[in-house]
Amino acid sequence: MGLTNTPSDLLPGTLELLILKAVSTGAKHGYGIVEHLRLASDDVLQVGESALYPALQRLLLSGWVKGEWGVSENNRRARYYTLTAAGRRQLAAERAGFDRMVGAVQAVLRTT
Repeated sequence: MGLTNTPSDLLPGTLELLILKAVSTGAKHGYGIVEHLRLASDDVLQVGESALYPALQRLLLSGWVKGEWGVSENNRRARYYTLTAAGRRQLAAERAGFDRMVGAVQAVLRTT
């Protein structure tokens, strides 16, 4: 059993958590989110459009991010996503839950 780096291999909800974190530092368009995740993970997380945009749609419908149209750095029309107040609360809750889960997995791995 090997570890891979595709979004489908992440725990359920993890991609949404990572997107919330990515936009918590400021407005980003889809490609900016993908690049943030790739760079922050030292190229381990490679998120494609087929995973990113459905996750963004779920976050929009939940009210955790909002999207506004703007112009990208290469002068193209792009939708920029920002964290809402509800999204900031959700990010804190999800991060706490994720930290608990990682701690539990680490505890099991340390057992002999």
